[in-house]
Amino acid sequence: QVQLVESGGGLVQAGGSLRLSCAASGSISSINVMGWYRQAPGKQRELVARVANGGTTNYADSVKGRFTISRDNPKNTVYLQMNSLKPEDTAVYYCYARRLAIDIDYWGQGTQVTVSS
Repeated sequence: QVQLVESGGGLVQAGGSLRLSCAASGSISSINVMGWYRQAPGKQRELVARVANGGTTNYADSVKGRFTISRDNPKNTVYLQMNSLKPEDTAVYYCYARRLAIDIDYWGQGTQVTVSS
């Protein structure tokens, strides 16, 4: 099992920045990919960014150039630095961890990010 605890959400004005953190515990060595999804009201959950064990990163087109995902392996923590925030970034952000060998995703409880115009 893997447990994920997120922090860092909040309210920010458009153009501002926030940094989300996700601390993992449990069967850490089994994790292959960690990342962030988000879900806005009335919309489907969408991938924001992810980072694999080897360091490869992927981003949604809507956040490229503004968001940066990073991973601190000794701390078992993944970060999402969000700059130049826009009102359309408003959503609940969920951390996830994937175990490819058994095709299972673990999820955090979610953290609210609200960007005011």
